[in-house]
Amino acid sequence: MNPDVLFKPFNHPKLQLPNRIVMAPMTRQFSPNGIPDENVEQYYRRRAEGNVGLIITEGTTVNHKAASSAVQIPCFHGEALEGWAKVVESVHAAGGKIAPQLWHVGGIRKPGEGPYPDYPSATPSGLLSPGKKVLEPLSTAEIDEVIAAFAQAAADAVRIGFDAIELHGAHGYLIDNFFWEGTNQRDDKYGGSLSKRTRFAVEIMEAIRGEIGDDFPVILRFSQWKQQDFEAKLAQTPEELEQFLSPLSDAGVDIFHCSNRRFWEPEFEGSSLNLAGWVKKITGKPTISVGSVGLTEEFVATYRDGSAEVAGIDELISRMEADEFDLIAVGRALLANPNWADKIRNNDMDSIETFSKEQLTELV
Repeated sequence: MNPDVLFKPFNHPKLQLPNRIVMAPMTRQFSPNGIPDENVEQYYRRRAEGNVGLIITEGTTVNHKAASSAVQIPCFHGEALEGWAKVVESVHAAGGKIAPQLWHVGGIRKPGEGPYPDYPSATPSGLLSPGKKVLEPLSTAEIDEVIAAFAQAAADAVRIGFDAIELHGAHGYLIDNFFWEGTNQRDDKYGGSLSKRTRFAVEIMEAIRGEIGDDFPVILRFSQWKQQDFEAKLAQTPEELEQFLSPLSDAGVDIFHCSNRRFWEPEFEGSSLNLAGWVKKITGKPTISVGSVGLTEEFVATYRDGSAEVAGIDELISRMEADEFDLIAVGRALLANPNWADKIRNNDMDSIETFSKEQLTELV
């Protein structure tokens, strides 16, 4: 099929992109002491040179002692900001655009992990998964500290010259810990119904808008599934999904990044729409879809089997032509092929390299 739909410009009042291809955020852990170095800079520059429309960085942790689970994960404060400024400069020099994914790992962090191993991890109710209490719940004062850390990170992103920011609200990390009933059993304003469990993210959005204003683009990534439970769902129906999305949309999220393990799977019975398709239908806002694009297997199977073969993109093109979603995030295929976008545009499928888990051991 003709891939031209992937190369139509994306024109949003706050963000203009030359095409619809996004580099998905992928944790790499190649930043010594949390500081992105020249290798990280060149890694992102290569994707910009390969004509990715928007690069979303690997998760980079806000300035809270429990935010990171490993010293090689890049942070987004202190000395690391100088490293990120060089990344931005390099990506812009190559003609690209870039957004940091602002992150707090929440209850996934195990005792003794990260740059502050003695500091307790952070969860809304002390739960790692349903019924598995490992910590004390965050106090409201501690929640305020985390919210302030996200707001400061957003302000720093604008100052450094990033083109947008993304909040990591997916996959069982801190923001998602608040979203998910399985890990949020609070009885204050941060707990309760599905819409009430968005309160933490809403307050982060409000604090961010207070720092950077309304004109800078903010993306929110969220998922139904959790790494603690692949079958988990925040919303069982479109009506419940609307209850979840409405407070977030009203708080100023510009673009929703809707994480699936396989982008082609329908979200609810009775419709072929995937999660990004439903979110766009409900909110009227642009969405990013993601999940095993250009590959035969989703990420867990890849790590089990060692590799994933190249797959065609006819299904992706069909959904894009139907305007189901606006942008498509590509992950592992871009690790194996920094110039994946160029290869797709030139219909050069035969030259696309297979992804193997060994490619995770270095920054290609």
